[in-house]
Amino acid sequence: LSPTMADQYQYNTNEEKIVKDSHTKEIDLINRDPKQINEDVVKVEFEDVIAEPDGTHSLDGVWKLSYTTFTVSKYWCYRILSAVFGIPVALLWGFLFACISFCHIWAVVPCIKSCLIESQCISRIYSLCIQTFCDPFFEALGKIFSSVRVALRKEV
Repeated sequence: LSPTMADQYQYNTNEEKIVKDSHTKEIDLINRDPKQINEDVVKVEFEDVIAEPDGTHSLDGVWKLSYTTFTVSKYWCYRILSAVFGIPVALLWGFLFACISFCHIWAVVPCIKSCLIESQCISRIYSLCIQTFCDPFFEALGKIFSSVRVALRKEV
């Protein structure tokens, strides 16, 4: 390979790698909530749901078995639901956010920009009218009433 072809190959490889990395970025399999968006919402333990006050205790074996049943059933139910519905729901959320992004990029922002452009034109006309008609009127009123003095007296 000539140096230019090798450089071109390296450039294409890096470009493909950048494109590939943006779609298949490595995810952290240990910390699956790095921004902690579900920290307070769904982090539910046995003690958060079931509690026996003093004086009303079940048998120790029942309490231990209830704890184990709750913990294991919550774990496996979540795993089974996420295995069955996780990918379809992720597909739906991806589609929804893609539609929202599309609408925002192609409709909302251009509409807002158009409104801003139109409002700037209207604000210039409004400003011109205020400066032409209202400013002289209020300056004259200010000069008329500038010699008025107000004295406040408190009478008892």
